[in-house]
Amino acid sequence: MGLLSKIFGKDKPDNQTDGYENFWKWFQKHEQQFFKALKKKKDLEEDFFDELTSELKQLNDGFFFLAGMVDKNTAELIITADGNIKTIPFVEELVAVAPQLPNWHFTALKPASDISTANIQMGELTFNPENIHFYPNEHPEYPDEIDITIVYDHYEETLKDNILSGIYIFLDNFLGELRFATAVDNMTVTGREAGQPDLIPVTKLKDYLLWREKEFIEKSEVAFRNTENDNYSVLEAELTSGNRLLAVVNTDVLSWENKASHPWVMVIEIHFKGNEQTGMPDNETYQELEEIEENIGIALKAEDGYINIGRQTAESTRTIFYACKEFRKPAKTLKDAPVALGKDLQFNYAIYKDKYWRTFNRFVTTG
Repeated sequence: MGLLSKIFGKDKPDNQTDGYENFWKWFQKHEQQFFKALKKKKDLEEDFFDELTSELKQLNDGFFFLAGMVDKNTAELIITADGNIKTIPFVEELVAVAPQLPNWHFTALKPASDISTANIQMGELTFNPENIHFYPNEHPEYPDEIDITIVYDHYEETLKDNILSGIYIFLDNFLGELRFATAVDNMTVTGREAGQPDLIPVTKLKDYLLWREKEFIEKSEVAFRNTENDNYSVLEAELTSGNRLLAVVNTDVLSWENKASHPWVMVIEIHFKGNEQTGMPDNETYQELEEIEENIGIALKAEDGYINIGRQTAESTRTIFYACKEFRKPAKTLKDAPVALGKDLQFNYAIYKDKYWRTFNRFVTTG
């Protein structure tokens, strides 16, 4: 219990904070060299980019950066998560403890910018407000889903990957990294086609998202779901491989009318060495898995906005499901688990927006 409580619980060591402090001490030692390189636009790779990339990767593999001159006396360093939800909280933490330096401005995540007259060039492709439009996709059964189709005038299927990259860069700059990563539930990109709804200029996308978000906030302001007296069901199935699937699910919460208050879903997978015939853990591994789940539950409580929906075990994998009010604390809680649990238990997790908890439809029985 000791090791796991340090990973997930209140006894978790503050190595991350120490890492941030060491990074900024290192940066201060070199900031004049970095400033001169940016200002002169000379030897940037050798004197700035390579060194900074190496230091940031030691803190977090998901850290990236942009840098440039704001004016002749001020450089800006933007630390970005490249839209990765699990990394955003750590970018914010790092920049929050940045030192005050006279020639530097530090920014967490790519900010929104005025791109009304801007062009983003990627090879032969150009992205600007003149050739990008959008229209919303309405889903009566999911009225709060923000699903949009981006229409790019020069879309070609053979250039799909490059076009997607260009659209993402454009929207990152237009909306800002945090807004783009958290406000849009689903997005597709296509060209102009017959039968499409009326196209809306992309410059109106901010206003559209703001309107939709205000509507949603009114439905999502529920502070607490008490799960103490909820009923749980044990579900069992046989997979095509012949192995068993065993699930324990809070079936009461799945019919809760206020799902929108917990729009973030966290799916945790723990891979173990299971029985070759059944895919189930032995007694020792089972106890380890129980201990891990218990400690996650201590760190992420229902009264704080993190509901343990249930778990399933099959094919040498324990999967734990949570619905969360927000994504920052779960990401911070689980960051060190993949390394700390060792080679016998392989740990990974995902956090994503799912306002209607469709992830859990597999556990809802009908008839």
